[in-house]
Amino acid sequence: MYVEEMTDLTHTDADARASSREPPSVSMRLDRLPPTRYFRGLVARIAIGGWFEFYEMFMAAYISLGMIHGGLYHATTAGVFDVNGFASFLGSFFAGMFVGTVALGGLSDRFGRRTVFTFAMFIYSIATLAAAFQTSPVAMDAWRFVAGCGIGAQLITVDTYISELTPNRTRGRYTAFSILVILTSVPAVAAISYALVPATIYGLEGWRWVMIIGSAGAVLIWFLRRGLPESPRWLESKGRTEEARRVVDTIERKVVAEIGHDLAEPESRKQDDDNATGGTWSEIWHGPYLRRTIMLSVFNFCQTFGVYGFGSWVPVLLYSKGITLTHSLLYTMVIAITTPLGAVGAMLYAERIQRKWQLVACAAVVAGAGIVFGMVREPLWILVFGSAVTIANNWLIGIFHTYQAELYPTRIRARAVGFVFSWSRVSSIFVGFWVAALLKHSGVPAVFTLISSAMVVIVIVVGVLGPRTNGVRLEELSR
Repeated sequence: MYVEEMTDLTHTDADARASSREPPSVSMRLDRLPPTRYFRGLVARIAIGGWFEFYEMFMAAYISLGMIHGGLYHATTAGVFDVNGFASFLGSFFAGMFVGTVALGGLSDRFGRRTVFTFAMFIYSIATLAAAFQTSPVAMDAWRFVAGCGIGAQLITVDTYISELTPNRTRGRYTAFSILVILTSVPAVAAISYALVPATIYGLEGWRWVMIIGSAGAVLIWFLRRGLPESPRWLESKGRTEEARRVVDTIERKVVAEIGHDLAEPESRKQDDDNATGGTWSEIWHGPYLRRTIMLSVFNFCQTFGVYGFGSWVPVLLYSKGITLTHSLLYTMVIAITTPLGAVGAMLYAERIQRKWQLVACAAVVAGAGIVFGMVREPLWILVFGSAVTIANNWLIGIFHTYQAELYPTRIRARAVGFVFSWSRVSSIFVGFWVAALLKHSGVPAVFTLISSAMVVIVIVVGVLGPRTNGVRLEELSR
């Protein structure tokens, strides 16, 4: 009798512990999911929104000569913030992106990833359509500013959205895959510009048609958003636990239907600290986040020298070397075709090599190849070293979009990424004017000395301050 009573008591205690144990968090459930076609499809749909963003950003390089030859802008600038120089076209856009990342980036933390993703794309698409019909630099710059505001908020949301929807062991690979999808926009806009910029169609200059095509994203996104789930991590961080669990239930059902067998049980833990409600912007200046904030702020300020200082000025730099308009556009298009190769490299090695060291290596390649590109004049070497800079720049893009999004907790992720990313918008406002001034007074080699110096700073700051992140759960990185 005593043994039976003790046995009953043991079973009762075990049942009580099991019933009182908290269910696994949505992050634990997501992180144990295997890679599937469902996740690739989900990431691709989000990335298509980013496709139009990058089309918009890199479009400036490929329509620059059309705008300059049409008399809307001058290639060089008479002084800082000269609205008649092409640099003001770039600067107004990046000023808008600065506002979008700083002032609007927090909207994603407040209203959700899916909502902001949709409306930010709508804003910049409408602004781009309006810009295509402007005839004065001031009006053009104003609409480009509005478009930049939309893209500034959108870029942060895409990075945050993907990092929160995907499992930790494949987070880098999926983000790099999204960048691969996004970067196909660069050769696309280069080819479209090569065909349209020299032409006039229905009374409109070709570069205007390039902008009109870029505004089509507003229509497409309304179809893409159907079936996109809200980030369950964001829902849980807002205390909307039941909604978050329903989203994960749906994701799990689709994954099980694809793999054909049951999923492993998630680890049983208490609620992740990352999902504590609240969260303030000031957190990024305390504890482990201070070091990361300094590192990412410096990195973002410098990376635009390579990515946009080169990418936005390639046709103008080639033209300044004495290469004809047609050949400048042709060489630029050929170099642009190599753009997705950087994202392919990032996707293949995202989880194999620590992301911080990939950023260091890419910056070093941009520094070295950029200096040589600035000196050579033969077509073969222009294409070889121009392609090397392009591939390294876009490999860097494929890695850092994962890297910066995984270094902050869900409750402040969009605001924190918005702040550190805003430094790239600050430098982008000025880099166009600096490039134009150096081009006017010192020539193309001086431009690449500036770009390479910024890349050396990245090598140092990321190598010294950057943490290791591969394979680590978002919630563990946030502690």
